[in-house]
Amino acid sequence: MNPPRDVLERFPALNCHGVHFLGNRGGFSGAQLWRLESSAGDFCLKAWPPVDLTAERLTGIHQLLRAARRAGVDFVPQALATSAGPSEVVSGGRLWDCSTWLPGAADFHAHPSAARLAAAGAALARLHVAWQDQSPRNGPCPVVQRRRAGLQRWQDLLATGWQPTITPDDPVRPWAERAWQLLPHAVTQAQRALFDWRDVPLRLHPCWSDPWHAHVLFTGDRVTGVIDYGAVKEDHAAIDLARLLGSLVGDDYAAWEVALSAYAAIRPLTNQERLLIVVLEQVGLVNALVSWLRWLYRDGRVFEDRDAIAKRLQTMVTRLDNQAPLKK
Repeated sequence: MNPPRDVLERFPALNCHGVHFLGNRGGFSGAQLWRLESSAGDFCLKAWPPVDLTAERLTGIHQLLRAARRAGVDFVPQALATSAGPSEVVSGGRLWDCSTWLPGAADFHAHPSAARLAAAGAALARLHVAWQDQSPRNGPCPVVQRRRAGLQRWQDLLATGWQPTITPDDPVRPWAERAWQLLPHAVTQAQRALFDWRDVPLRLHPCWSDPWHAHVLFTGDRVTGVIDYGAVKEDHAAIDLARLLGSLVGDDYAAWEVALSAYAAIRPLTNQERLLIVVLEQVGLVNALVSWLRWLYRDGRVFEDRDAIAKRLQTMVTRLDNQAPLKK
């Protein structure tokens, strides 16, 4: 599958001699990716999901990536300018961009190590340092407000009498049914854990907001790529640490400390921030399960690989089953 010709023509400097379709590269957002080979090197062409992203927002993301590059962060992609000047293209009802291809593989789970954990923590700290002076302010943590609102919407939905209808042949079924059993108590705990954070003023600045293990590329023990910035938004750094640590090592809190120590050596963490990281990671697990049940059984969202979703839910449900009570 080739990208539209009018999109490639907007990046004439590439002079591509190889175009390789990568699909969604294991993601669930609906994005499509191509690896482009050219005399100038390899590049990643991306068709962004056809919802929730404006050209203005994508331009803002590209500006943040350029700011990180100027600060010496060499593991973030650099968006190419088009022949018309901007770094985004509109075609076929989607936004497109093309950025430098980053080396490495998202293989932490296949080759975990303390050195790699420390490298991931240090990389995230470098990104935060590069962005912490981009429109900084103090205020209540936005992710706390979003999580509280999301859990309340779930409670409101349940109050209508709704419950998921799961077909017998659905590969997600055993994990969706177990999540349904666990969520009543877990949601209540999560709401209580978030309550005390609702008005706490914290330092806010742009955050990655999607540090999934598949978005951190390693070459040996070095982080050589940090990719996918579609979720970037103003928030507190704790949300990135919570998502990164939960995705890489789950509930292994000894392993957490390896990454946190490396992070704190570059960007110090307060005790308050460390506590918030734990709260956000645990609440995030509950919120993710709520979202998946709603997407699959109420909103009717269609995903290409139902088996991959089953594996994702299996991991989350198993963690929630074994998790200690949420900390306040």
